[in-house]
Amino acid sequence: MANQDAGNPSHASFENFVLAQTCKDVKHHFAVLCKQLNLNPKEFGSFYIRLKEKLNYWKAKALWKRLDQRAAHTDYQQGQVCTKNKCLVLGAGPCGLRTAIELALLGAQVLVLEKRESFSRNNVLHLWPYTICDLRSLGAKKFYGRFCTGSLDHISIRQLQLILLKVSLLLGVEVHTGVEFQGLVEPSGENGWMAKLQPGSHPASTFEFDVFISAGGGRFVPDGFRHKELRGKLAIGITTNFINRHTAEEAQVAEISGVARIYNQKFFQELHTEMGIDLENIVYYKDATHYFVMTAKKQSLLKKGVIKQPGPLAAAAANPM
Repeated sequence: MANQDAGNPSHASFENFVLAQTCKDVKHHFAVLCKQLNLNPKEFGSFYIRLKEKLNYWKAKALWKRLDQRAAHTDYQQGQVCTKNKCLVLGAGPCGLRTAIELALLGAQVLVLEKRESFSRNNVLHLWPYTICDLRSLGAKKFYGRFCTGSLDHISIRQLQLILLKVSLLLGVEVHTGVEFQGLVEPSGENGWMAKLQPGSHPASTFEFDVFISAGGGRFVPDGFRHKELRGKLAIGITTNFINRHTAEEAQVAEISGVARIYNQKFFQELHTEMGIDLENIVYYKDATHYFVMTAKKQSLLKKGVIKQPGPLAAAAANPM
């Protein structure tokens, strides 16, 4: 079995695709795999079915089984719910890609646009139980063997994007990176809704759609859409990533799954006494980086010189880190 698999180019390409750790590599190995199997990803309606038929590889079959179980959910009605819909999703973050997957399972044609060309967000997300179940049903463990293997359930945004990108491509979703969305083009004549893009000559600029979903974040709100924001009391949040060199000493450090000062006063008092750092709370996750997120008291930051001067806009006066 091993020798046979090693000699099959498509099997090797599938392995490279599954193990790829950059957006560029994922898309490259997927394109190579499709070429070797003589498949056209633009044939979204039949792509996944034909991929399963042509890629007769035991590792792939384990993933097909997982995705088929998900696709068999009654809500999808065998992928016939949205077969008449053509959807444009703006943003290839976790929300945009997960939305694209759901639309594909419903039978829609889906195209995703992303301005960035790489996934570089190392911040770590806590995973709630229902999120873990959802990701496992999409084969997350097949793409990332360390998925939820530690003492705490979390994942870096970058790794989550890679998992969802791979699932999206397998289900026939088109994902275009390095493309900037500049606005909607209203229907005229026989043309439906389209997007104004940069570069203007990009093939996606001719894609006509009847569903538009913006997953570009709160900083980007397309024309015609309203944005609501709820703000609470001012808190100074600090996020820090340190390189994880995976040494024995680093492996022994325990993670902190979110602790507030009131629940561990001794820890916070010792931190203040020994280091002069006064925090309200702290989270520490160990992933590709040592990820810290905490709320610091303003007076402590003033003493350390992190904030230049006190005032209502002190956060904006912080020194570059």
